[in-house]
Amino acid sequence: MRRMILNIQTVDTFPFLFPVSFLTSLVAMGKSAIRIVCKVDFDKPASEQPYLHNRWHPDIPPAATIKDGETVKIECLDWTGGQIKNDDSADDIKNVDLTRVHYLSGPFAIENAEPGDALLVEIMDVQPFEDQPWGFTGIFDKSNGGGFLDELYPSAAKAIWDFEGIYCTSRHIPHVKFAGLIHPGILGCAPSQEVLDTWNKREAELIAANKLDRDVALPPQPLNVHAGSADPNIKEKVGLQGARTIPGRPEHGGNCDIKNLSRGSKVYLPVHVPGANFSVGDLHFSQGDGEISFCGAIEMAGIITINFSVIKSGVSQLSLTSPIYIPGPVEPHFGPGRYIYFEGFSVDQHGKQHYLDVAVAYRQTTLRCIEYLRRFGYSDYQIYLLLSCAPIQGHVAGIVDIPNACTTLGLPMDIFDFDISPSAIPVKKLDMGRCAFETGKTEGEVVTTAGKNSEVSFGGGLNYKE
Repeated sequence: MRRMILNIQTVDTFPFLFPVSFLTSLVAMGKSAIRIVCKVDFDKPASEQPYLHNRWHPDIPPAATIKDGETVKIECLDWTGGQIKNDDSADDIKNVDLTRVHYLSGPFAIENAEPGDALLVEIMDVQPFEDQPWGFTGIFDKSNGGGFLDELYPSAAKAIWDFEGIYCTSRHIPHVKFAGLIHPGILGCAPSQEVLDTWNKREAELIAANKLDRDVALPPQPLNVHAGSADPNIKEKVGLQGARTIPGRPEHGGNCDIKNLSRGSKVYLPVHVPGANFSVGDLHFSQGDGEISFCGAIEMAGIITINFSVIKSGVSQLSLTSPIYIPGPVEPHFGPGRYIYFEGFSVDQHGKQHYLDVAVAYRQTTLRCIEYLRRFGYSDYQIYLLLSCAPIQGHVAGIVDIPNACTTLGLPMDIFDFDISPSAIPVKKLDMGRCAFETGKTEGEVVTTAGKNSEVSFGGGLNYKE
């Protein structure tokens, strides 16, 4: 059977041939714009916006309903709710109010989703707002948030990144440019009351057993709770019971900060409540494996486009104890020979031996990279910020050869506009300026004795309480 063919010409008169059926499908696809189910307001506090919330709880009312199979757009604030500014001071990082963070967009009820189903979330796109083409990376002050290396680098610091298409650059970390692997840091479905009780119980037990001189988990906290459009009674209940959104959790995912969960990725989430009550936020323009400075991605406000599909009885069919995902096709590529890899082992910086401790090993891996890049003129704080947000590859190399775990960190050499390879010797130091510090400081503190006399490192120099 012959198909009818239409001859369509472009503006330069080059002819293309399309079947009528294909053109008809294009017309059908373009009938209407993708629906926006959540819009944020930059002129209103995050705590006053009914489509946002900052706790996980089954009773937070849905902000909107999404059809099974529908693709929608969801606007998100940055994870601090706009507390961090595009300037050259880290005062906002040092003084950030951590009771007013992780404002998520949602929750969204998905039609046909029931407990025991799996929710297939396909990330179609993530973009910054056109009129806010910038983001930030922060090192939190040790006394207010901290980070992976806060025993050694306890000062607050900040770098602002400017976006140009897929690329980013920073006035605070010069001679670097790379494409962002843009992604959401947080996505998940609401817990059931039973799951929520499990979270609170096991985290309370960890808090009670804590002997470290720092917080090891955050219990429910009524202060500055935001429960979307909930009435006062529900809001009070959420404040007393609701789980903080800081950690990821096995039953639903949440704040996992997986850099490869980017555009085109598919993630399968367990459903615990009718409608699933899906939420998303904490968008990142880029991130390195581990997001080591805690505020370590290039944090941004933006718009995420998602398609939702319900898989009936998906939890049992997929043996879905925790989320699983399939990476998308979009990722910056550097040739295998264009990475320089650093190795680290579970022997800390003071020579103390630890048993197969991957956290100790990755801290040492990171320190080896800091020592290496320091030779070119960067400060330790600039490198710490860079390794948090650039597309580094962190891997566990070995966890069976007692007593030392081995980890590696792969740094793409082509993000720099000068040669950082081992063949680039002798090294010529460049003027690297500095990142932003708090008012009155031009550099951050470096504590070389951190963890030297500790009874246990707990991953790299953390001291027991007396």
